[in-house]
Parts: sequence; C-alpha cells; structure tokens
Amino acid sequence: MDLNPMESVETAHEQAAATNDRRIALLNTWVALTVAILATFMAVCKIKDDNICQAMQQAQADKIDHWGYYQARNLREEVAEATMAQLTLDASDRPADREAAYATVIAKFAALAKDQKDKKQAVMAQAQDDQKTYDALNIHDDQFDLSDALLAISISLLALTALTHKRWLYVLALLPTAGGVLMGMAGLLGWALHPDALTKLLS
Repeated sequence: MDLNPMESVETAHEQAAATNDRRIALLNTWVALTVAILATFMAVCKIKDDNICQAMQQAQADKIDHWGYYQARNLREEVAEATMAQLTLDASDRPADREAAYATVIAKFAALAKDQKDKKQAVMAQAQDDQKTYDALNIHDDQFDLSDALLAISISLLALTALTHKRWLYVLALLPTAGGVLMGMAGLLGWALHPDALTKLLS
C-alpha cells in the first residue's frame, strides 16, 4: 500500500490545529476564571469602600459640628469675659455697700467664662479626633480606589487576551492584578500600605 505524503501533511496540520484550539480553549478558561474571581473581589471591596465612605462622611459632619460648638463656646467665653470686665469697671465707681453685689455677679461671669473655656477645649479635642478618624479612613478609601483602578486595567488586558489569544498578554494582566489585589486586601484588612506618591499624583 502506497503512502500519500499529502495525507501525512494534512494529519500533521490537523493535529497542530487541534493543539492550538486546545491551547486557546485553556487560555480562555483561565481568562474567564480570572475575570470571575476579580469581579467577585471587586464587589466585596466595593461594599467595604462604600461603608468607609459613609464613615468618612459621618466623621466630616461630626468635625463640622464640633467646630461649630467650639465657635459657640468661644463666643460665650468672650461675652462672659467682656461682661466681667465691664462689671469690674462699673464696680469701681459704685458705693462700697454695693461692692459685694458686684463681686457676686463678677464671680458668676468669671465662672461662666472658665466653664466655656474648658468646654471649648474639650470640643476642640473632639474636632481634632474627628479629623484623625477621617484621615485614617481616607487611607483605606485611597487603597480601594487604587485597587479598583488596577483591577480595571487588568480586566481590560484580559479582554484583549481573550480577543487575541496571546499568552504574554495574560501574563502582563497579572501585574496590575497583583497590585490591585494587594491594595484591596490592604483596605479590607486595615494594613497601613499607602503609596503616597501615586495617591498624590492621582488626587
């Protein structure tokens, strides 16, 4: 029986095509799995980030309220001190038998001024704590923002991988994937990982 060389060539070509199809199918499977995992991870990060944003808004509102209370306490303190100063001047022109009455009222306003000063300091401390809370939460918000951006780049590269079937594109997509997952985990677990230079560049 004679062998047809064309049949051998066709068989080799079919085997190469089948191998290539299996390679493409495997690559597409990996792309699909990676996208599914990243989408799930991004959804979890989104929930946490939304909660952090709400906490940041609350901290900002609390800070504004506390600084408002600070200004009110400061105004009351200044009014009490001005009234006390005015009464002290008035007392010097009054008869001696009225000094005791003036002294009582002056002491009352002195106590009021001191009370407002103490409360003012306490409210100022609360406002400063609110700012610290906001800044601490903002670090994690930045982490989720960077994670979201890096994972979006990764998914774009994975889409190109699915279209072109280039394995090197899949490997390239893993770089922003690693960065995005790292920043997302930092936000979820409260790690103090914050690329200041990159954050300032994007802010």
